[in-house]
Amino acid sequence: MEFDFGMVGLGVMGRNLLLNIADHGFSVMGLDLDPQKAAALEAEADAGKNVKGTTSIEEFVQSLQKPRALMLLVPAGKAVDAAIASLVPYLEPGDIVIDGGNSYFPDTNRRIVELEDKNIHFFGMGISGGEKGARFGPSMMPGGNREAYERLRPIFEAVAAKVDGEPCVAYLGNGSAGNYVKMVHNGIEYGIMQLIAETYDLMKRGLGYSDDELQRTFEEWNGSEVHSFLIEITSQILKKTDETTGQRLVNLISDRARQKGTGKWTSQNAMDLQVPLPTVDIAVTMRDMSAYKEERVQAAQSLAGTSANGSEAAGEWHVLENQLRNAFYFAMLVTYAQGLVQLRVASATYNYDLQLEEVAKIWRGGCIIRATCLEDIRKAYSSNPQLPNLLLDPTIGQELVNRQEDLRNVVKMAIDRGIPVPGLMTSLAYFDAYRSETLPTNLIQAQRDYFGAHTYERIDQEGIFHTQWD
Repeated sequence: MEFDFGMVGLGVMGRNLLLNIADHGFSVMGLDLDPQKAAALEAEADAGKNVKGTTSIEEFVQSLQKPRALMLLVPAGKAVDAAIASLVPYLEPGDIVIDGGNSYFPDTNRRIVELEDKNIHFFGMGISGGEKGARFGPSMMPGGNREAYERLRPIFEAVAAKVDGEPCVAYLGNGSAGNYVKMVHNGIEYGIMQLIAETYDLMKRGLGYSDDELQRTFEEWNGSEVHSFLIEITSQILKKTDETTGQRLVNLISDRARQKGTGKWTSQNAMDLQVPLPTVDIAVTMRDMSAYKEERVQAAQSLAGTSANGSEAAGEWHVLENQLRNAFYFAMLVTYAQGLVQLRVASATYNYDLQLEEVAKIWRGGCIIRATCLEDIRKAYSSNPQLPNLLLDPTIGQELVNRQEDLRNVVKMAIDRGIPVPGLMTSLAYFDAYRSETLPTNLIQAQRDYFGAHTYERIDQEGIFHTQWD
């Protein structure tokens, strides 16, 4: 029997996605060098499904229908190269290899070129949604050869998450477009998680909310315009009780946050492209700051600050809570705007030919950053595919204008209480900088010319100028 699709790497993500594909009527073959994982694939498959696991590379490749379509779900980096090297001797021209991990996009570009020499198509495809998403419907972001995608499209559209009947997968563009879009997705994810954490901190330390009040607030927010997967899971996290101590589990978790690098890659590349990405930048910075636990404990004792406790009457809390929700929504929209500007610039720089409406469409379901506001974002790019920044969309721009005073009040409240809210602050600063017809960078240009003869331009004359300032 020839199988429709193959998977290399049968960990939880690979196994769940392959079982999802099988549930939609496709025959699937899985490869893992661990016999237990290969056996687990067959054991978990529903009766009557054409699912087979193997530890033999040759059997795996020879059992796939031509042109072969197979995916790698192995750790990014050397493991991907090792998997490709083990498969290539058995592959033939026209076969398609898909990297479904969080690979850095320059590595994807290199692999595309290396396999092109053998007439093998290589796709970098971001997959978002975690283990549950892989099993029941992820958001998928493939990029590569457009013609070769037609071999993959029926499978991917069948298994992807659906929003209004539309699959959360689409051919995104040339080369490493898929991995690049997933990288920026993860950067936006970093930013929104930081904003949620700051909002939680303001309620907890600034307003003195109890665990029950915190949980109730996020649960209520999930029924509002800020509805999103990350708000939803926050309400569930705040509800969880530790079985040993009886305390809320979140209060027992260390505040040293870890990261795998995709947020850092997003920030670094944005700097290469000269795209301002301050909310994501500060989210990465705050995860770095969290690692300095011992120093923070020492500083808490030696560096006196202002009080973190509010003195509002109970009746005022509801007003402040509404301001917090509006402030968060403002900053969340600005975070999406920053990431989508990066995608627009990257598309032109790297010849991806991205359609940002398609990106917003496939982010509406399945993925970690799915949110109600993505439909408004999709509509913005549908109305104007050349929109340079979401802030210039009339609908979204007005949403920001309407909520800006609440964000300003929230930032003032945080400053008065000595609670760090750098994500909220930088989102507001981005908005204010973007709407500033004039910035003080004229002084910076003069300083550069003074100490380094770097020259400057004038607003009243054409040309490049230098002055002997002293």
